[in-house]
Amino acid sequence: MTRVPPPSASGVAAATVPRKAAWRRWTPGRWVKPVVFALALAPFVALVFELLTGALGPNPIEALTHHTGTLALRFLLFGLALSPLRWLIGNVWPLRLRRMLGLFAFFYAALHVVIYAALDRELDLALLLDDLIERPFVMAGFASLLVLIPLAITSTGGMARRLGRRWQTLHRWVYIAAAAAIVHYVWLARGDRIEPFVYLAVLAVLLGWRLVRQLGESRR
Repeated sequence: MTRVPPPSASGVAAATVPRKAAWRRWTPGRWVKPVVFALALAPFVALVFELLTGALGPNPIEALTHHTGTLALRFLLFGLALSPLRWLIGNVWPLRLRRMLGLFAFFYAALHVVIYAALDRELDLALLLDDLIERPFVMAGFASLLVLIPLAITSTGGMARRLGRRWQTLHRWVYIAAAAAIVHYVWLARGDRIEPFVYLAVLAVLLGWRLVRQLGESRR
């Protein structure tokens, strides 16, 4: 009987390394973007359905304002979490979803402001100006939207090529937009809800991760 020699250590390493490399090289198919798009749009469809069926309660404008603002903040944080996810799995494919999530964050933030200005305040400029001056949380939310506008405009690949390194510098402002949105929510809640502080903790973790990574890269 012919004896099969046991695999050497180098043979085991040669067999396992490609398997690990294959995992790091794995990229989901074309289905992932349509699925993420559908999942991101689903809350909007649900809100429209609830509005038409009267399921938003006695104050639908307030409910719409709250839900769209929360969705905008969540998508901002989802987008910011893609970079740590890329580092954890050792694969760049999560970054391909960053533009889509960022645009959905802008979509829900713009919808949030339109509902507030057009439906709640009925486009009364004097009333809107009073809110900006007398209510700091309104100013914080408005500042977040102002930061998101240039980010949405320059989100295309063509704009990234035209701006070069300035594009990366500009799009780091998304942290400012997220921070202003969370300040807006914390001031609005006035300690009555735990949810805005959860978002604040998530943003602090993401900022801390980015700071640690940058310090590590600068030392290397």
